[in-house]
Amino acid sequence: MDQFKDIRPYHDDEVRSVIDGLLANPEFIRSIAGFSFPKSYRILPAVVCWLTKRKLTAQLEHVNSVKSMQGIIALYMDQMIEKTASNLTHSGLDKLPRDKPCLFISNHRDIAMDPAFVNYMLYHAGFETVDIAIGDNLLKRPFVTDLMRLNKSFIVRRSLKGRELLKSSKQLSEYIHHCVETNRSVWIAQREGRAKDGVDRTDTALLKMLSLAKRELGLKESLSSLHIIPVAISYEFDPCDILKADELYQKAELGSYQKDEGSDINSIVTGMIGFKGHVHVSFGEEVSLTRDDADDAARQIDKQIIQNYLLQPTNFLALQKLRDSDPQRAPVIELPADLTVPVNAESAAKFEERLRAADPVIRPYLLQAYANPVISRYAPEKSNPFAEQVGAAETAEG
Repeated sequence: MDQFKDIRPYHDDEVRSVIDGLLANPEFIRSIAGFSFPKSYRILPAVVCWLTKRKLTAQLEHVNSVKSMQGIIALYMDQMIEKTASNLTHSGLDKLPRDKPCLFISNHRDIAMDPAFVNYMLYHAGFETVDIAIGDNLLKRPFVTDLMRLNKSFIVRRSLKGRELLKSSKQLSEYIHHCVETNRSVWIAQREGRAKDGVDRTDTALLKMLSLAKRELGLKESLSSLHIIPVAISYEFDPCDILKADELYQKAELGSYQKDEGSDINSIVTGMIGFKGHVHVSFGEEVSLTRDDADDAARQIDKQIIQNYLLQPTNFLALQKLRDSDPQRAPVIELPADLTVPVNAESAAKFEERLRAADPVIRPYLLQAYANPVISRYAPEKSNPFAEQVGAAETAEG
């Protein structure tokens, strides 16, 4: 019996029928047509849908396995990176073990692109791609669920309560352990929801969930068997920065933020097609745990993510602007004497454009989000009360 059938990615023998179902789904075709050709779709929707279906049918004609599906996805990723990233770099990839699978726990800035960039790096370095954890709050349309599960995504159920939540958490933990035991690596974010304030912290609840499958061994042994490797993803420009800053402003100043039905899809599309500048993916080293302590495990993961995070020119620019405009939000920190602060005139000009495009009332929140990676690296956490305030206001969402 397939105990993970309701949450796992599709298997090879399921791929063809799922693709055929998608190609016959008018909602899927309309979504792809509108996303790929927005201007033409508004004028001639029927024609663009017909052409889109014809093109997709030809592209996917010989796709009969997960690997061949990911080959098609890799082509689209190459095109997207060419259009939206000025530079793509990595570090630590040469030190990854090739003789065992890993659980990659990464910071979370973008719903779709974080795991996509990790997979892209692994794929082009000759590693197997990872199984990707994705929250069910992002899977409100059946065709979106199908697309994600075709791309080796598995479902994290976030809307359950009580016993149902515990049962689901145990199943999720068992699935992740099953992946590692069957030589498949996994990607999961260090917390529910993106770090909209730029503060990367691992949720201990996540680590406790991961240990459930082998609870009898204790947290240390259970987590150690997953070979956890922290990953830090750094974007010079966050395509969703204004959206995130507006949400933080509404929560802090108005007391609440109400998402509408299209908020998640809007964030996904904005993150995919928006300009990112320099993107860096840093792979850390396997975490070595010494005791059954979720807080200690979280600290070890956070230390690697914060230290390995590539600080961009925009991070330092934002910190300086905060000091000039609102010093209370920017603690005084001493940068190392041997630190060369990256300077890029083009980056500074683009950053100014983004600031001017943002409503003045949300600019402090936008600047804080860009500045916080520097503050996290070089200032004691207790001297950054704003990060604590915003972190406490975050909700569990994508």
